[in-house]
Amino acid sequence: QVQLVESGGGLVQAGGSLRLSCVASGSIFSTYIMSWYRQAPGKQRELVARISSGGGINYADSVKGRFTISKDNAKNTVYLQMTSLKSEDTAVYSCHAEKGWLDYGGQGTQVTVSS
Repeated sequence: QVQLVESGGGLVQAGGSLRLSCVASGSIFSTYIMSWYRQAPGKQRELVARISSGGGINYADSVKGRFTISKDNAKNTVYLQMTSLKSEDTAVYSCHAEKGWLDYGGQGTQVTVSS
């Protein structure tokens, strides 16, 4: 069982920045893909960014150039640096650890961007 705890969400004005953190319960980054998802009210969950065990990175088109995913293996922590935030980035952001059919997710952290 993998446990993930997110933090760093909050209320920010449009154009501002936030950094989300996700701490994993163990040293899993060498075998798990780590992803950030978000879900806005009334919308489906969408993949925001993903980093593979080997360090390969993918971003949703809507956040390319604004968001950066990274991980610190020593701290068992994955980050999502968000800049130039827009009102449409408002959502609950959750961290997931994925391997094959396994998918562990955290409780999520709310990000609200005011225009």
